[in-house]
Amino acid sequence: MKKYSKIVSLCSVMAAVAVATVSCDKSITEPLRVGYTPASVDEKAASWKTYVLTAPTDVTVAAPTLTTSSEYQAELADLKSQSSSLTTEQQQAVVYWGAGAVYRWNEIARELAARYNIPPASNAEGKYPVPDMNNPLADPKFPFANPPYTARALAYLSVAQYDALVAAWNYKYKYKRVAPGKVDASVKVALPASALPSYPSEDAVVAAASYVVLKAMFPGEVPFLDAKLAEHQNSRLWAGMNVKSDLAAGADLGNQVAAKVMGRARSDGMGMANNQGATAAMIESVKSRGLSDVWLSQESPKRPPMLPTYGSVITWNFDEATKIKLRPAAPPALNSTEFTKDLEELRSIQKDQTREQARIANYWADGAGSYTPPGHWSRMAANAANDAKYSEVRMARTLALVNTALMDAGICCWDTKYYYYYPRPQQFGVKTSVGLPNFPSYTSGHSTFSAAAATVLGSVFPERADEFWAQAQDASNSRIYGLIHYRFDCVVGLQCGKNIGSYAVARGKADGSGL
Repeated sequence: MKKYSKIVSLCSVMAAVAVATVSCDKSITEPLRVGYTPASVDEKAASWKTYVLTAPTDVTVAAPTLTTSSEYQAELADLKSQSSSLTTEQQQAVVYWGAGAVYRWNEIARELAARYNIPPASNAEGKYPVPDMNNPLADPKFPFANPPYTARALAYLSVAQYDALVAAWNYKYKYKRVAPGKVDASVKVALPASALPSYPSEDAVVAAASYVVLKAMFPGEVPFLDAKLAEHQNSRLWAGMNVKSDLAAGADLGNQVAAKVMGRARSDGMGMANNQGATAAMIESVKSRGLSDVWLSQESPKRPPMLPTYGSVITWNFDEATKIKLRPAAPPALNSTEFTKDLEELRSIQKDQTREQARIANYWADGAGSYTPPGHWSRMAANAANDAKYSEVRMARTLALVNTALMDAGICCWDTKYYYYYPRPQQFGVKTSVGLPNFPSYTSGHSTFSAAAATVLGSVFPERADEFWAQAQDASNSRIYGLIHYRFDCVVGLQCGKNIGSYAVARGKADGSGL
């Protein structure tokens, strides 16, 4: 994670809110994110519906010592010592993490996804080695963070953060230990204060839960994650926001919740998502239903299809029967008028692509080296929640709703892709300049992911619903302009994504959060 080299003091950073800094997507500039007082502390969040926990009391936190105790007073003295005089690097860390625990760990996850979104290259034998989770830094590195993998990683990260924070809110309002600065006004506090009780620390909860999930998803990055975890925890001491027992209780709680969340991850079917032996039966099935030409890898040597059985991974917001119900009708026959019309559209764009079409195609390409469409939409969700000055627990809720919908969208889309095994335009002479996906065409992943996320975001932020849907439409069209998909892939993908997102919306409306 890059630090902001121009920051020399807390005051100068807080004054630089309007300064633009470039994100990991080089085409996008965003304002510098700094700490804020939440619009609401969401004091009733302990009653919100969780994903993996059955109740906040599934995990436990010991009662804190009284603020009048000698133990607490010793912690307070240590805190005042640590926060009284900071180095430039410590000041930078305080400001960086002060933008929000959920916000920053989501950002870290996206950057890791981009770092690992590299398809394995072929070896001298003309084969493509499979990344090995037990040797993650060998070539090819584990994981290959393609769109389904990234969607799943972000979903588990967000669920762990959200469930842990709901549990934290339960214990915060049970014990009601006030912040150190309210116990002793001489504590030098570097970030905006709120009325939120300080025990257990929400930052430590998020840091621990995020660390456990990301260590499992990106096992080669443990030293990097170790450093981030330590910096985040220390930043709360440097900022004068938490004493050490606040942090210890938060870390304990975050670890407990993450262990339960990762228990689900180990049994969700991802371990069998790359079953190459299943493809022969898939092809035989679709040919028996009348498809004359099936999808074939256009690479040389031919690359095995990407995650052909990812469609069997367990969804978050609906069951297996609903997943099958959400599968769309068959695509047009290859000799149909609709197929011919949409193929001719691509040939026309290939011959005379406009500058605007090229811009949209490149902006939404989200290919190798990017954090993929799920990461793109997760960033938009995090920014929208930050702009709205959401509390940590409400931001985590927003990202959990969006990212579980994105994972569900990937599962449904991959189920559809390999059920129909439909050939891509490149098999009919169409060329593309934005990367060639190694899986069947119907339906469009960009369209499905984007519509699901936009549907959820439009529900959470109704005043921006049209804006989010317009972006989903752009993302969908980008695959036509990039000559990756037929228009019917995209139109049907948008509708599928909207249907998938509606289940997350229904969950959100019933979770007790008031939105």
